[in-house]
Amino acid sequence: MPEQPRVRTTEGVVEGRRRRGHAVFRGIRYAQPPVGTLRFVAPAPPRPWEGTRQAVEFGPAAPQSGPAPTNPAEGTDWLTLNVCTPDPGAVGLPVLVWIHGGAYIAGASSDPMYDPEALTGAGLVVVSINYRLGVEGFALLEGAPPNRGFLDQIAALHWVRRNIASFGGDPDQVTVAGQSAGAGSIAALLTMKPVRGLFRRAITHSVPGNYCTPALAEQVTAALADRLGTAPTAAALSDIAPLRLAEGLSSLGADLPGYRESWGRLSQTGVAVFPVVDGEVLTETPWPALTSGRASGIELLVGHTRDEFRLFSVMSGQLGRFTDQDARTALDLFAPTPGGADAYRAAHPRATPEELLEAVYSDALFRMPSLQLAEASATAGGTSFLFELRLASPAHGGALGACHSLDVPLTFGTLDSPVGRGLIGDRPTPEAIAVSRELQQAWVRFATTGDPGWAAYRPDRQLTRVLDAESRTLPYPEHASRRIWEGRAITPFDLTWAGRRTGAGGFT
Repeated sequence: MPEQPRVRTTEGVVEGRRRRGHAVFRGIRYAQPPVGTLRFVAPAPPRPWEGTRQAVEFGPAAPQSGPAPTNPAEGTDWLTLNVCTPDPGAVGLPVLVWIHGGAYIAGASSDPMYDPEALTGAGLVVVSINYRLGVEGFALLEGAPPNRGFLDQIAALHWVRRNIASFGGDPDQVTVAGQSAGAGSIAALLTMKPVRGLFRRAITHSVPGNYCTPALAEQVTAALADRLGTAPTAAALSDIAPLRLAEGLSSLGADLPGYRESWGRLSQTGVAVFPVVDGEVLTETPWPALTSGRASGIELLVGHTRDEFRLFSVMSGQLGRFTDQDARTALDLFAPTPGGADAYRAAHPRATPEELLEAVYSDALFRMPSLQLAEASATAGGTSFLFELRLASPAHGGALGACHSLDVPLTFGTLDSPVGRGLIGDRPTPEAIAVSRELQQAWVRFATTGDPGWAAYRPDRQLTRVLDAESRTLPYPEHASRRIWEGRAITPFDLTWAGRRTGAGGFT
């Protein structure tokens, strides 16, 4: 049997496995398990060890919430990462750090959809991380630092900075990449001073605009604590088992429509806990921060899909069943003010209620936050590249369209993963295979050179790569939506009073 790969990290030696010509290390601890006295605090540095530690199994995911969470009892070592490298003995390979999505309440680096084999085969060292989710990571708690999930991500990036050269990577050539909540995490990281110098480039797919004000976040925590019969403090919630907390969050998420009068936009998301613009960890939302040059020097690749909201329509069983009232609610809560609802009706005069609803939700939840992130960076003199995935999925009889998350298995080349088959079908079309190759090549080129292979986005020309059966570079295709949202800020979710909302934007 060939000798298995070993690497000395700053904490000790890890032994991985060879897999299809690559060296794979899994479940490496970048911080101590955040339980016991370390629960609800900033991540604590990992302890060193003697001898060789096996790194062959994924670490357990943080407790999951949502409509149908999967919470296997695998332990509490949630703060781990994985490294897949072409050659631990190499020098100076470009590095990509993947931050998974999942609405900030679910997801794990172990998902087969995120298998890095294709990207590693193209020469990248790929790191994927787990971080705290839901209440553990993002609930605003008295006596605890806010946005603990972001603090975990920063700790993982520091680990990469210290150790990635030992795996063949270049610590000065790090690209962070994420989709949905992972992209929202990266957008937030771009604003934070403690992160400067930890990565050079960023890839964000389907950036959500979902951030909360402290006032709203405090009410959410109070409502959750009340359901659990305890106080909304870190000390009190520490007595509640993590899985019970996750279940309580799932229950609150299912009941959110009942909070519409006071919680506004948040009540329509199905998710109760989001990152908080707390003034400490996250001092402001990403868009003004980038416009002011906060992320100067970081190259940015941004993308979204054409039919972002369609996935949620299909998953909820609501596709084909949305009513006039559903459309009015969507426009009232999520169209930008003032006049956004009328602007949508004018821009889509023949649209059905479902088409109007999908347009405003797709825009407010992902498309406009993504577009405005690219524009903010470009306006400040940075380099931004933008794409839209227009290739429709043939799965589910074509009902999914170019939906949210379709780009992920295409980019990783994991078309045969369970999620990949669910989104793309059992037999990928030649067009899907071609788009998959283009996305992979774009990621590799961008992580290596800062250029994905098409023209940079500029607010005056708005050049965008449209990925389809025949991909082309065109002016931004969602021009009607861009006009409606031009000059309208993506604002955090906030409390509402007497049915009056305080801003526009956001989802996950």
